[in-house]
Amino acid sequence: MKNHDLVSDVKYKEILVEKRPLRDYDGNEVSGLCNYWIFLNNPKQYNSYTTDALKEIILAVRQASCDRSAVSVILTAVGDKAFCTGGNTKEYAEYYAGNPQEYKQYMRLFNDMITTLLTCDKPVLNRVNGMRIAGGQEAGMACDFTISADTAVFGQAGPKHGSAPDGGSTDFLHLYVGVNRAIESCTLCEHWSAQQAVNMGLVNKIVPVLKKDDGTFIRSPFAHTDEFDEWGNPQYGKMKSGADRQEAKRIAEECKIDLSLLDAEVERFAYSLALTMPDCLAKTLESCRKKKLEHWQKNCETNRSWLALNMMTEAKAGFRAFNEGPKHRREVDFIELRRALAQATPWTEELVDRIMPKA
Repeated sequence: MKNHDLVSDVKYKEILVEKRPLRDYDGNEVSGLCNYWIFLNNPKQYNSYTTDALKEIILAVRQASCDRSAVSVILTAVGDKAFCTGGNTKEYAEYYAGNPQEYKQYMRLFNDMITTLLTCDKPVLNRVNGMRIAGGQEAGMACDFTISADTAVFGQAGPKHGSAPDGGSTDFLHLYVGVNRAIESCTLCEHWSAQQAVNMGLVNKIVPVLKKDDGTFIRSPFAHTDEFDEWGNPQYGKMKSGADRQEAKRIAEECKIDLSLLDAEVERFAYSLALTMPDCLAKTLESCRKKKLEHWQKNCETNRSWLALNMMTEAKAGFRAFNEGPKHRREVDFIELRRALAQATPWTEELVDRIMPKA
């Protein structure tokens, strides 16, 4: 048989790749078939991806796409805090800020990762083990299906940190949740709970992961269960705040995080896909992906150029603020920035220093 891999014998350093046996509904291994599990492996930085990680994800997805025995690709991450929070802001702040020509090359890799996910010959499942934010949200939406822990949160970070969600969210978030919700998410960057995400159609299924000492699983306590607030706005699934959130944290701290039900649901979903005609499944996925690809391929190159140039101004300030700011204040002083720009103040190092968050 011919080998169609781009690169043979890849040694992965930034990610983990496991070729796991396909399992039937009873958990038994199915001989001769497998799923490719691709793990982002940077838990200390909430599984943000580095330049090298992007290269490895592209190669891993292509490798899985070419493997005749592979049924599905599962894109996920190590740990239980985050699936992915986007690009590595330390790398952004310390290397790419102020270097648009370099960031444009980086965005070539990011764009290729999204395109590779959208054109994989196998169905791609996103196993969300925690936060799915910014570029992580975009990589997740490039997948075909999403199975999530019910404690996960979803959202964007762009305009809050000096960028625009042009890695896919401005192209196809509206296809999942509608135009109004997509615009709100992309601009305000407020996070959705897993309960909101499944109700909107952003994810396929959520699974409990908080396990009490007696072995029982409980639903996430971080989301409201009321249908409506006092003004009639939908309340179900909205993330709690204030005293309600503190109480939810207390309940969660009494439990252990156990991802076994999440893994079992991912395995079950993958086996359901195996019980289809492979070429008919592939063609159906290709047809369904067309709407996402239609928007993505129209915009990804010009978005790449703009994102690179933005590294000279707002991104330079925003990523530096996130990297250098105190733990609970990692955003620039937006009001001071707007006042300065209203006075036609040029983008200089003095302006950047002036709007940096102070301890």
